Amino acid sequence: METKGGFYITQIKQLQDRIFEKMLVESGIEISSGQGRILFVLWKKEGLTVGEISRQTSLAKNTVSVVVDGMVQKGLLERKINPENRRQTIISLTENAKAMREKYEAVSERMRVLFYQGFSEQELKQFEGYLARIRNTLAEYEENF
Repeated sequence: METKGGFYITQIKQLQDRIFEKMLVESGIEISSGQGRILFVLWKKEGLTVGEISRQTSLAKNTVSVVVDGMVQKGLLERKINPENRRQTIISLTENAKAMREKYEAVSERMRVLFYQGFSEQELKQFEGYLARIRNTLAEYEENF
């Protein structure tokens, strides 16, 4: 049996990224999807390490490091040495990044409405359940690979 789930997921991700970035620009926010994922995580919990951000965003550590570098240069993030463990660097939001949150969340809500347009509540729960199962299977496989 031929399946196209992975192909569709890839296409959806690419379309969603392009549309979301256009919506952000319309709202005066010029960041990439990777930067948005990092900001989203830090808005939930301030002061994380690169490893913690990597786990929560599913981005590779080296990708997070590169994206964080660019965000530090843009004045969105800052790095600080953890006073409790001097070998650890903590990534924190700047005031500029904190001020962006409300607009970003409004764009996220617009994207959520578009993404699930035409779905019933039951279909949405079922769909997200299937996606969670696939994600969990892949995450478990990656850990044991």
